[in-house]
Amino acid sequence: MTTPQGISRRRVLTIAAGVAGVSVTGAATVIGTSTPAQAAKVPQKIVKYQDTPKGEQRCDNCELFEAPSSCKNVDGTIAAQGWCTVYRKKQA
Repeated sequence: MTTPQGISRRRVLTIAAGVAGVSVTGAATVIGTSTPAQAAKVPQKIVKYQDTPKGEQRCDNCELFEAPSSCKNVDGTIAAQGWCTVYRKKQA
C-alpha cells in the first residue's frame, strides 16, 4: 500500500518505530544507514503535524527538532511551537 505522497505504509511504520525508540535489533541502524537522511523524512500530513503544541509537547522540546525550523524525521518547515505524532521529549 502506498500513500498519495508515494511512501509505503511499511516505510512510515518502520520510521515511526525507530523514532519511538522501539528496540528491534538493527532497526534504527537500518534506517540510519540504508538510505540518505533526507529520503527518510516523512511528509507532515502522515505524522499529523500541526503548528500548535499539544499540551506541554512541542517541537522545541523534542529530541528530533533541529532549530530554527526543521526536524530530523519530518519534511518541511517546522514551527518551534508545533507538534506531531513522532514527538519524543528531550531527555535531561
